[in-house]
Amino acid sequence: MDRATVIGLFIGIGGILLGNFLEGGHIASLMQGTAFLIVVAGTAGAVLISNRSRDIKLGYKLFRESFSEQKLNYDQPISEILECSRLAKKESTLALEPKLNQLQSPMLKEILKNVIDGVDLKLTRQIFENIIEKEEQKLMAAGKIWQDAGGFSPTIGIIGAVLGLIHVMGNLSDTAKLGTGIAVAFVATIYGVGFANLIFIPISNKIKKNVQERSRHKYMILDGALLVGTGLSPLLIEQKLISYTSTNERNLKR
Repeated sequence: MDRATVIGLFIGIGGILLGNFLEGGHIASLMQGTAFLIVVAGTAGAVLISNRSRDIKLGYKLFRESFSEQKLNYDQPISEILECSRLAKKESTLALEPKLNQLQSPMLKEILKNVIDGVDLKLTRQIFENIIEKEEQKLMAAGKIWQDAGGFSPTIGIIGAVLGLIHVMGNLSDTAKLGTGIAVAFVATIYGVGFANLIFIPISNKIKKNVQERSRHKYMILDGALLVGTGLSPLLIEQKLISYTSTNERNLKR
């Protein structure tokens, strides 16, 4: 569980409810099933119309993952790359072939296959950069559904408020309930703006950061594997790979 996400939701929603209470409001006054239905159903419909079904399915998966802390293992691929670089430096890249099945990273294994086969390093880079970029684009498109929801939600909330006001105006004869009716109508606006700024947009931003971090991890593996093919010193390769990580993620091991 990603504590920052949970704490952020608690502080955001809790702060609004507390502020409402301090102003003399009641939580029950914000609980309006009709307003909730209008905002959620309207936003969901707009998102479904705007996006492909495969993006929505993947977007829902990314939503769930955003509540878990993303932990990418940098140490394992760095250690494997350095071990391969030492072996290639001592013998040759052909000596890496028996070691491929021992590698934990599938991507590292595929890149080193090209290195061993003598495929041009520039071509290999282009191939795997395209793979990484395509995967990133797919994940970004899926994560974008929450950004879209954050854009639609406030407008749907306004629609809900207007519908509520239309209902109120149709019953002006009952002046005793006029104020209450108007207050209830604007709850839809609160839902729309609240969902957008406390859930949809923040989750979209979290997904973007996670996707970018995954791509950075893959680019590190790509750079390291290709450097093995150049015959560069393992020490220099290590310095290059360490630049992808923070000091908290890895200590230099020499």
